[in-house]
Amino acid sequence: MEAHYKEIIRRALDEDIRTGDVTTQAVIPDSVMGKGKFLVKANGVIAGLNVTKSVFEMIDNQIGFKVLIPDGAKVKVGDFVAEVEGKASSILTAERTALNFLQRMSGIATLTYKFVEEISHTKVKILDTRKTVPGLRLLEKEAVRLGGGKNHRIGLFDMFLIKDNHIEIAGSITNAVNACRNFQQKNNSNLKIEVETKNLDEVSEALSCNVEIIMLDNFNTDRMRKAVELINGKCLVEASGNINIDNVKEVAETGVDFISVGALTHSVKALDISLEVELKK
Repeated sequence: MEAHYKEIIRRALDEDIRTGDVTTQAVIPDSVMGKGKFLVKANGVIAGLNVTKSVFEMIDNQIGFKVLIPDGAKVKVGDFVAEVEGKASSILTAERTALNFLQRMSGIATLTYKFVEEISHTKVKILDTRKTVPGLRLLEKEAVRLGGGKNHRIGLFDMFLIKDNHIEIAGSITNAVNACRNFQQKNNSNLKIEVETKNLDEVSEALSCNVEIIMLDNFNTDRMRKAVELINGKCLVEASGNINIDNVKEVAETGVDFISVGALTHSVKALDISLEVELKK
C-alpha cells in the first residue's frame, strides 16, 4: 500500500482514538480474544478491503485479517467479505474507522459500476473528478477504479485543464493554450492539455489549437452530437455537467470518448456493511 494511503489511515485513527478508546479499555480486558466478520447488507461492489486490513494492522500488528471476497467483486446481501481475528479490544477500537473507509469506498465503487453498466454497449469510459472529500482523494479514486471507472487527473499537477475562469482571465482559449505550450517548453513538460468549452464556437477554437482533449461542459445531447461531428476524431472528447444515471446512456450514444461524473464521489451513499464480532472460544 502506498505510503500516502497509510498516512490517511493514521490521521483517521488519530482523529477517532486520540488519547485512547476509554470504553473498550474499561470494559474489555486485553486477554480476551475475539473474531469478527464483515457482513454486507446491500447489493453492490466491494472496495477498500486493503485499507480496512491496514486499519487493524496499525492498531495491532498481531491481528489476523482474511479477505473472503476480493476488492472489485460484486456482492449481495448476506455475503461475508472478510474476517478479522485477534484481541477483542483491538478489533473494537479499529471497528468504526475500518467501516468508515470500507462503506464509503464500496459506495463509490457501487455507484461507478452502475454508470459503467449503463453505457457498457458503447466505447465510452466513465471518469471521476476532483470533487472528493479533502484528504481522501487517492482512496476515493481507487474506489472508482474498482467500480470499473477511470481516473481523470489526480490533482492540479498532472494535466493542464483550461476552464472557463482561466479563459476569462487569459482573454481567450487560444491565449490560454499558448501559455500552456510556453510552460511546457520552459519546464520540459509533456502533460496533456484539455480545454473546457461551453458552445460550438469555443469547440472550434479549441480544435484549432490542437489540444488533446476537448470538454463539452453542460451541452445538451443535440449540441454534443454536433460537437463530436465537428471534432471528427481530431482529439478526444469529454462530456461533463449535470450527467446522472438517467441520462448517461443518451450522452454516451452521442459519440464522446469520456463522461465525467462528479456525483461518483461528491454525492455517494455508503454501502451498508457491518462488523459482527464475537468471543473467540
